[in-house]
Amino acid sequence: MAGLELTQLHKSYGNVEVIRGIDLFIKDGEFVVFVGPSGCGKSTLLRMIAGLEDISGGELRIGSKVVNAVEPRDRGIAMVFQNYALYPHMTVYDNVGFGLKLAKTPQAERDQRIRDAARILQMEHLLERKPAQLSGGQRQRVAIGRAIVRQPEVFLFDEPLSNLDAALRVDMRMELAKLHHDLKSTMIYVTHDQVEAMTLADKIVVLDAGVVQQVGSPIELYQRPANLFVAGFIGSPKMNLMAVHVEAVGPDWVRVSSKDLSPTDVAAETAGLRQGDQVTLGIRPQVLHAGDSGTLVGRIELVERLGSETNVSVALPSGASLMAVLNGDRELRSGDGIVFSFELSSAVIFDSTGLARHPVPTA
Repeated sequence: MAGLELTQLHKSYGNVEVIRGIDLFIKDGEFVVFVGPSGCGKSTLLRMIAGLEDISGGELRIGSKVVNAVEPRDRGIAMVFQNYALYPHMTVYDNVGFGLKLAKTPQAERDQRIRDAARILQMEHLLERKPAQLSGGQRQRVAIGRAIVRQPEVFLFDEPLSNLDAALRVDMRMELAKLHHDLKSTMIYVTHDQVEAMTLADKIVVLDAGVVQQVGSPIELYQRPANLFVAGFIGSPKMNLMAVHVEAVGPDWVRVSSKDLSPTDVAAETAGLRQGDQVTLGIRPQVLHAGDSGTLVGRIELVERLGSETNVSVALPSGASLMAVLNGDRELRSGDGIVFSFELSSAVIFDSTGLARHPVPTA
């Protein structure tokens, strides 16, 4: 096993720069997830690590070795693609062991590795089947098995679950989490699905336009987003972002208000903030509470009753929309008025540059 270090990594196609000076350290045994919108560079970055894309600038280390010019097969990595790329005429046994056969691994060792991988992935009963006889989830296991038998130092996954239906995705997420626990290998996983990122990752890397916006644990990114981009990307439903103006500034709080919001004091780091500044208030849908009194008043546009929770889309006086996630099944109707309060400790102020002004933690 090995960790990775990316130092000022760049990738350009002609005059178009798609990876813009990424610095990142991934510890040995970590499960790291790259997330971001389409076109942000996450798959390109993964392919650079795999050796499938040339590095335009910077340095990539796997373990203690600089691998910029090292062939993919010699990097100690194994990659699982979105497309399973199984050979239809081969059995599962032969698909899993094909790379070992090409590498002229002795038959006895090859057989042992194939059967060990099949046991780990609970697919021993599938070894004599061909891909056409397998479900989508089973084919994905075969693709992962093909990576496991190589005994790589680093596993790379490029949106491996995107072809599966919702139920299978949940099952395979659990399988991947268990696989990481059992193998204790370094794993790097690319997805646009933030639920996968939040549930699988030890560490999430949020990318936008080839630049790292924030690196941290799932709960760090959820509770303390670094900027407006991360706040709007991490979380489902996404964070409500409201334009407000500053009425007063204290040593560790700001009073904000707007056409939609009654004057409210929010904890914040206040250096440089002034009365009259235009800022953004971020409120997670899950921290809004419907009641008889509060600082936000609106009219219900849409109700989604999910049993354990109720999602409510609300039109505010300014015309802006607000999303709330309420516990339990609520008897709410479109067109009704509704009043919200919210947990002030969970609200976030973003300054005019988009940076979060989290309060300084007390000792």
